[in-house]
Amino acid sequence: MAGENLKTARSVRNSANKERPAKGKISNGARAFAVAVLNQFDPKRSYAGPILDKLLPQTNEKQRATDLVLGSIRNRSAIDMVIAELADCPVERIPAKLLNIIRIGAYELIYSPRTPDYSIVNEAVENAKVIMGRKQTSFVNAVLRQITRHIQNRQVPLSGADTQRTLPQTPSASCEFDTDILPSPKDSPVDFLSAAFSLPKWLISGWLTEFGQESTRQVCFASNRKPSIYIRPNTLKTTAKKLAEKLHTANIDIEVVPGLEMIKIKSPKAITELPGFDEGEFTVQDIAAVQPLRLLQPQRQWTILDLCAAPGTKTTQLAELTGDKAKIIATDIDGERLKKVRENTTRLGIKSIKIISYENLEKTAAQIAPFDCILLDVPCSNTGVLAKRIETRYRITPKAVRKLAKTQAELLKIAASMIKTNGKICYSTCSIQRLENSKLIKDFLQENPDLKLESEKLNLPSAEGATDHDGGYIAIIAGK
Repeated sequence: MAGENLKTARSVRNSANKERPAKGKISNGARAFAVAVLNQFDPKRSYAGPILDKLLPQTNEKQRATDLVLGSIRNRSAIDMVIAELADCPVERIPAKLLNIIRIGAYELIYSPRTPDYSIVNEAVENAKVIMGRKQTSFVNAVLRQITRHIQNRQVPLSGADTQRTLPQTPSASCEFDTDILPSPKDSPVDFLSAAFSLPKWLISGWLTEFGQESTRQVCFASNRKPSIYIRPNTLKTTAKKLAEKLHTANIDIEVVPGLEMIKIKSPKAITELPGFDEGEFTVQDIAAVQPLRLLQPQRQWTILDLCAAPGTKTTQLAELTGDKAKIIATDIDGERLKKVRENTTRLGIKSIKIISYENLEKTAAQIAPFDCILLDVPCSNTGVLAKRIETRYRITPKAVRKLAKTQAELLKIAASMIKTNGKICYSTCSIQRLENSKLIKDFLQENPDLKLESEKLNLPSAEGATDHDGGYIAIIAGK
């Protein structure tokens, strides 16, 4: 098969440049839709979200199609490795549109064990016929059949499995092959985890040094999970109990998170279609993201500046925690995204937030500062939310992290210049990188001896249990 597939790949590449696609309209099924999205997606330059939003109305299987797109992007490197190693077809030799058909098929074969393999292969062949022309169907069929032949069991317990012959699906299950496809975890843990979870080696290496092998393994699973959706009840209008009852009445499958007064949405339904959305009774927010302000415990009498407010999720949480009584100034350097803050405050019925342009910050600060508190939810590397920011793993570099850390340090200096003597800074990121978190704060405090670290917390992302969540860092800095 080795030489045959390489020869076929060259033939397909050449004919793809000459042959027009077969006449006919591509189906609106989930697989064809997923391929259409991937054809417009570049992991280095574009974002999957806007493409999905634009094309979703064209399919009748919105949730399944979205899962196929996001899952195949999260696991793209592992999928390409399987295509190259088991079908002996280097992905760079396969025409892009044909490769995306194969990627979707390979993703389902490996990560969707309940879907019959014959339907996966057959529909991939049909999509190839419509998108690329009849001559390409035999190649798609050959590659996916070859992968299928090497899959010994599409789902086996991860515990006790041969680690070099299995690709993890969840923390408890994996897809088993009949040959080694991964490096030895004992000889090269960095290479093993990088290949198994489609994550950059430098990132894995840093995590192993910082967190150890078991915690890094859990972070990898969390970074590739299908993240749950949580909503934060708007306590100015309702309670978690009342909102849960409303959702139950509408036959929405939910689960109230114990101790957090948050609700996990288990039904595959658009958020904007949920009861209470239009009435402003809730906001989508991860259970890790609510923690910075709960640790801060903002007070009603405070004057607060949210320096990086867009899109307003934490800004509105500030208003809710202070009973809409605090004086909150919200700004962001991104004027376009700042519009989202206004949209969210309007929908939630919040009155205590004043939105100003970043250009007017100096003028406003001169009139109002010093502040009791400044919320600094800074731009960061997003390494704690890789399951949601799916493009990040293909773009983030050590150089980019260092550049972000400089920006974060500059924002801390600005915040320090505008708080009262006994004021507070609530610093938060959705990163788990030490350079952006504890090290940055330590360096900042050394340069500002009049400030102290009141509390800090690092949350590693988790895929374990009923309440999976993102990762991030919190530091509460106060005047001495």
